[in-house]
Amino acid sequence: MNVTVLSDGSWGTALALTLLDNGHQVTMWGPFPDYLAQMAETRENSRFLKGVKLPDSLILEADMEKAVADSEVILLATPTQFARSVMEQFKKFHNPKKHLIIDVAKGIEKNSWLRLSEIAEETLGNCRYVALSGPSHAEEVSRKVPTLVVAASTDIHDAEIVRDLLMNNYFRVYTSTDILSVELGGALKNVMAIAAGIIDGMQLGDNPKAALITRGIAEMSRLGETLGGNAATFSGLSGIGDLIVTCCSGHSRNRHVGEELGRGKKLAQIQEEMGLVVAEGVPTAIGAKYLADKFNVEAPIINQIYNILYNDKSPQEAIAELMSRSAKQENEK
Repeated sequence: MNVTVLSDGSWGTALALTLLDNGHQVTMWGPFPDYLAQMAETRENSRFLKGVKLPDSLILEADMEKAVADSEVILLATPTQFARSVMEQFKKFHNPKKHLIIDVAKGIEKNSWLRLSEIAEETLGNCRYVALSGPSHAEEVSRKVPTLVVAASTDIHDAEIVRDLLMNNYFRVYTSTDILSVELGGALKNVMAIAAGIIDGMQLGDNPKAALITRGIAEMSRLGETLGGNAATFSGLSGIGDLIVTCCSGHSRNRHVGEELGRGKKLAQIQEEMGLVVAEGVPTAIGAKYLADKFNVEAPIINQIYNILYNDKSPQEAIAELMSRSAKQENEK
């Protein structure tokens, strides 16, 4: 198939390489023509996926109209907070009968508090849409490390097309129709990863991180079920699977933010040092708190991370408040 990747980031690049391995024709578009020209010359995405060679067969195209002209599949890999603007650019070329949309971003949009599929519906109208999520760092996928993900769509046939498009001997794809839970799991785990990083930055050890992951998935599934998702989906790849890898991996941008917070740095300084690298959990914490408050869902971890990020609460104080909450049964909602 002909596939266009709308993003020049690490995850879009890694999936472009996977698609090329599977024999598809792949074109990559990015928002900065000068950087695309540099990538074309060096055959490396040195800004976001350093050290990985880009095959000559990967087409790099700065003109979006040309990039999507022959494509049947559009892979959206733009960070959540920029996704709407990219969809708006793509809208004039979108053909709902021709194009299958795959979105691989993980987050909640600021101000609208919408998931990616909801942004697509608002922006593109009627479209064939699949969310791809799961424990999948670009750095490892680009090295063909065995990876498992889930493709979710309200139309199972479209999810199966994506499965067959991407699946090979190092990239295994499951399917689901629970798109709400798959998207929400991918978004909320980034907030939990900030909490895990704080634990690491404070050098608190293994016990609190295990507790954070366990209670974090309970909080995520509680919110997801309230919003209409299936709590069982949060026990799968886009829930506990992605949560574990993001909370524990050195590749995780969100865990890195938390680690620096745990060492005493302020958010503004951390973000300045990260430059163009986006930690989706930082803005998603606002949306997560908004949804929990709106639907009256108890979300103590989300609330504390929000307060650390935006109300200058110290991690020490946040942990003390979490530990001193009233006693409960473990399965109490």
